[in-house]
Amino acid sequence: MTGCGSRILSPGVPVYSGEASVPSKPRSSEAIHRATLRPYTVNGKTYHPTVVSVGWTQEGIASWYGPDFHGGRTSNGEIYNMYEMTAAHKTLPMNTMVRVTNRRNGRSVVVRINDRGPFVKGRIVDLSYIAAKRLGIDKTGTAPVKLTVLGFDNIIASLAKRSGRSVRERVVLGNFGVQVGAFKRFEGAEIYRKRYDNFEGRYHTEVRKFIVDGEPLYRVWLMGFESEEEARDFIKAWEIPGAFIIRG
Repeated sequence: MTGCGSRILSPGVPVYSGEASVPSKPRSSEAIHRATLRPYTVNGKTYHPTVVSVGWTQEGIASWYGPDFHGGRTSNGEIYNMYEMTAAHKTLPMNTMVRVTNRRNGRSVVVRINDRGPFVKGRIVDLSYIAAKRLGIDKTGTAPVKLTVLGFDNIIASLAKRSGRSVRERVVLGNFGVQVGAFKRFEGAEIYRKRYDNFEGRYHTEVRKFIVDGEPLYRVWLMGFESEEEARDFIKAWEIPGAFIIRG
């Protein structure tokens, strides 16, 4: 597991155990993201980071990295914390939200890309220790996985637009949504559900229950967006901290 040394805040909206407090914004800058989208060379091979679409998938082998890199710097300058839900990928933009599914046992987690790697043939993603543990990969070391891009932060979207590239090449009608909160307790999710339901008279909220590391996690999704662009514009207009685009 090489080319890593990572950390960043937990992906997207932090998980709360009680009150529906406001999530914190990603601690990143446009300058950092602009730099991490430049081509780079490792072991004589050049990689070209690129903006991809929501729904983009990739299959291959996942590995993980832990204590040897804990406290070191990631490729985008953050401090790696092996107990946060992050991952390294060779070309996905920093702060891309990715669902990783272990094809052996069906378990899945959501991680945020904040590092580069793994630079080992055949491997497509390097997970933090806690992400690997939740997928059951901490003992085996590697496992076949499927990656699915769920969304991006506002900085990625603004950089893509500024450079003349769109996060999605064309408007595609579909069941897009925005995750506005994630809670360990249903009561917290219900507060957010009521707060955002029928927002602007157009969108409706849903509470989706997931099992993460054997415990329930209630995600609050604001649904009804006809395209990724509409959902992204909504996040920008309302400045919802930590929100990111999902596909229902």
